Amino acid sequence: MKTGSIAAALFLLAAPAFADDTIKIAYIDPLSGGGALVGEVGLKHFHYLADQINAAGGLNGKTIEIVAFDGKANPQESLIQAQKAADQGARIITQGAGSSVAAALSSWVTKYNERNPGKEIVYLNYGAIDPALTNDKCAYWHFRFDAHTDIKMAALTTFMKDRSSIKKVYLINQDYSYGQSVQRDARAMLKEKRPDIEIVGDELHPLFKVTDFSPYIAKIKASGADSVITGNWGQDFALLLKAAAGAGLQTDWYTTYAGLIGGPTAVRQTGLSHRVFVASVYAPNTAPAEAQAMDADFRGKSGTALLPPYVNEMRVLAKAITDAKADDAKSIAAQLEGLKLPSYEGGELVMRSDDHQVFQNMFIASFGPLDPGAKFDEEGTGWGWKTIGSVNGADTVVSTTCKMERP
Repeated sequence: MKTGSIAAALFLLAAPAFADDTIKIAYIDPLSGGGALVGEVGLKHFHYLADQINAAGGLNGKTIEIVAFDGKANPQESLIQAQKAADQGARIITQGAGSSVAAALSSWVTKYNERNPGKEIVYLNYGAIDPALTNDKCAYWHFRFDAHTDIKMAALTTFMKDRSSIKKVYLINQDYSYGQSVQRDARAMLKEKRPDIEIVGDELHPLFKVTDFSPYIAKIKASGADSVITGNWGQDFALLLKAAAGAGLQTDWYTTYAGLIGGPTAVRQTGLSHRVFVASVYAPNTAPAEAQAMDADFRGKSGTALLPPYVNEMRVLAKAITDAKADDAKSIAAQLEGLKLPSYEGGELVMRSDDHQVFQNMFIASFGPLDPGAKFDEEGTGWGWKTIGSVNGADTVVSTTCKMERP
């Protein structure tokens, strides 16, 4: 299937209206506390995408309404907000900032649906990437639209394997399920691909509790590490890099979320040109022209890059609702299984039926001064991402231990 207009792919032909003319999507992510900046950017994404769908006539004659709930990056608080969303009639929830929250929501949705036949909820996960969510903790009502940690770390460590300059690596990660999975994968994959590399430090720190990473940076500096692997995101990544800049730490950084809001500014402050690397599903300066046009439009309206997991999630949801000619959770879930669609960032997007994990192209990029002709700098830094490697979506497919219980 050829990639057509991104906008056209988002907004398909409308069918006759149903009794209720609104499709409510509950957005449950941190809008206060340490994760607020990431949560606010996510909310801008969903409002932007919903506005475009509504301007094109909506879905089956209905408009999309994004209803925001502050989950505070806390599982218990997020479950309270999920119940509020359900009480308000939302049958689609989306979340992505925090795998511990995702695990709680996935379990809650399964139990809620068992107790409330006819009022089922489908949960769309745009960014919580603990592999367990589509392995041992998989659930029928959960669908993930970002590459999980095993996939990202496989791409990152394959890139690291061929870098002979790497001798000593320090691991620093957030102390919850996702950060622990980065830690585990880094150790296992480096041992397999580069057994000569010495891991000279391994730290787990509380999520969004550390305000000064100077003591951690001092340990990294003292260890003699030439490279750092971190899955930190949001405030924890920005503050970590800020401390590194203050200490003049000269290491390479291998990351999974350096591109999130605040990350590019923190990287620029280090002055480490093309020494911070990220495994990502998007490479803005080498993306297809139509994706770049949409990205430029969003940046003009929001001041931040348009990230693929949000776009792909809404495109897939739009197709599922239009094809089903219905927007109840059962109909949406049935359409999502096995769905294939051109991906926003190029290539094909495939939602695997076995575990509801999406597969798509992956990219390795470094951050530094823009090359001639590059379109996007990030956060007004004058620096941008340079693609230095890619992995075809079909080559990112990993096995799953999911034994899904279907309703």
